[in-house]
Amino acid sequence: MDGDSLARLLYLVLLGSAIAGYFFVANRHRLGQVAQQAAIWGLIFVGVIAGFGLWSDIRRDVAPRQEVFADQARVEVPRAPDGHYYLTVRINGAPIRFVVDTGATDVVLTRRDAQRVGLDPDALDYIAEARTANGVVRTAPVRLELVELGPIEDRGVRAFVNSGEMRESLLGMGYLNRFARIELVRDRMILTR
Repeated sequence: MDGDSLARLLYLVLLGSAIAGYFFVANRHRLGQVAQQAAIWGLIFVGVIAGFGLWSDIRRDVAPRQEVFADQARVEVPRAPDGHYYLTVRINGAPIRFVVDTGATDVVLTRRDAQRVGLDPDALDYIAEARTANGVVRTAPVRLELVELGPIEDRGVRAFVNSGEMRESLLGMGYLNRFARIELVRDRMILTR
């Protein structure tokens, strides 16, 4: 510790002592209650500092994210608390959050996501049909110019835009089949090119 740091530390200790001393003298007739409140505030301060210092570890455990390993063309996706796997894929430069759906034949975009990637949902021809758990819906076939998952790029990917309401876009087997391996290991899905 150099001289400036030592001087700053000494100044802070003296200032803190002066404030604490005044506080205790002003409240000397109820020192038990003051000590209890000081302990509570001290614990809150320590908890905030610990939470701030451990935030990256806490976030990784509570809300894990997908990891892309460029050297191995591998993507690891944690299972979300709802039991699904979600991937954020860049479509024509726009990040789109997909639910990974091995039961879906193709990539299916919501109308909102189609608009985000540069497609006009109102100008599309909804000439195809898809059978879903909610019944038959009309879909419009499209080609996605650029699909990026980390360093993995695909061009001209076939997809459909759903004419009905969907909460999230689906990443179906039409895209997943481009990977050499799809593995489920504990609570992670591993996609390897």
